[in-house]
Amino acid sequence: MKKLLFFFLCIPNLFFAQSSLRLPDILGDHMLLQQDSEVKFWGWASPRSKIQIVTDWNNDTLRTTASNKAKWETLLETPKAGGPYSIQVLAGEEAATIADVMIGELWICSGQSNMAYSVNRGVIDAEAAMADSQNDQIRFFFVEKATSDHPQDELTGHWEVCDPESMRKFSSVGYFFGRKLNEELTVPIGLINSNWGGTPVETWIPKDQIEDLEKVQAEVKNLNDSEGWDRDIATTYNAMIHPITKMKIAGTIWYQGESNTPNATSYSDLFTHMIQGWRTKFQSNFPFYYVQIAPYQGYGVPFSAAIVREQQQKAASLENTGMVVISDLVDDVDDIHPRYKKEVGNRLANRALAETYNKDTPKYRFATLKEQNIEGRSIRINLENVGEGLVIKGKRIETLEIAGEDERFYPADGKIDKKTNTLIVKSKKVKNPLFVRYMFGNGAIGNLFDRSGLPVGPFRTDKIIYDLAPNN
Repeated sequence: MKKLLFFFLCIPNLFFAQSSLRLPDILGDHMLLQQDSEVKFWGWASPRSKIQIVTDWNNDTLRTTASNKAKWETLLETPKAGGPYSIQVLAGEEAATIADVMIGELWICSGQSNMAYSVNRGVIDAEAAMADSQNDQIRFFFVEKATSDHPQDELTGHWEVCDPESMRKFSSVGYFFGRKLNEELTVPIGLINSNWGGTPVETWIPKDQIEDLEKVQAEVKNLNDSEGWDRDIATTYNAMIHPITKMKIAGTIWYQGESNTPNATSYSDLFTHMIQGWRTKFQSNFPFYYVQIAPYQGYGVPFSAAIVREQQQKAASLENTGMVVISDLVDDVDDIHPRYKKEVGNRLANRALAETYNKDTPKYRFATLKEQNIEGRSIRINLENVGEGLVIKGKRIETLEIAGEDERFYPADGKIDKKTNTLIVKSKKVKNPLFVRYMFGNGAIGNLFDRSGLPVGPFRTDKIIYDLAPNN
């Protein structure tokens, strides 16, 4: 009986030893905080408990008090890039220490499977990349997949230092983007890996940012359903982005759009609502750079992917955004996951280096349609951002088409006018041309480049509207 009594007397120590002081997963060992900023720092503790935060980059002690709901929050002043540092959090007799903290530039890497695509899946040049990936100046945060019908306060994830093992699991596009920033800026880089293969853009939009909710809900029913991912509005945003909206970030890179081919004509509106929604929630007009989806001929519905690309180009008019074209980085148009990821990351990084960090970079803007002029039996195409001029990789321009009033498109011949850096398009089958298309098809790959080596973006001058319903 005495032994039993002794056992029960010890039980309270087991029950009450658990700490009430808790930090979110995003604030953990090996993390990176945005440099030279006022950043939020938060957690949970016993209601009304006194909280102290001590940072060893300046040895300041910040004080706050947990609310009646056991939440606390304060602001930290971060120094210029550097580290490693530590942060100690005290709540009465309880203490927590965050070790190996770096200060630098923090970016979100989000989207669907082509952003999630890792070296483990067979990225070209993977062996060389892995051998050279040991770098404690790059930090990865892995967000676990989750959904929620309502915005969440916390997510599940963890930080890791970049090395061959962690790099193998991380977004390849994100890794190469971060590595180039680290090389060029010589500051630590943090990358938040929050993506989910197959997800349509609707799942990433904060619900309160959608103007016509009923219309979007109706369109969602046309999207491909699968047990592998969700398609309900805001669910991945609620669980995988909203919990980190307190973080101060430098910007976001994005690669998504393949799952929105069934409602392609709505993509620009949805996408811009998502970008603006994230900026509202983060309380920052951060830069947002994204990838135009690659050629793939397996969508089933003609022109559906071409229209997504067109819509992505349209979204680039939104302030502080930028798109990169990757039509030349495809090794198999029957595979929706091109294995060239290093150059995709580098192109995103060049855009960020030029526009966010004001660095001199190689040409990063892609040539896109400016206007057309009809000249008798030919059409002259004027392009923006042609740099030092246009070149054809091959004997003739591929995927170039022309049409007249009947809107029937025929393969066309294209010639570069080197004096004006314009493109002259014609065909013997079209006597009175009105419209030109270039690379306007699901799996179309062109061969028109500028002299820096960047591909000319796909374009068309007609306004034909297509019914993209999957059953047509």
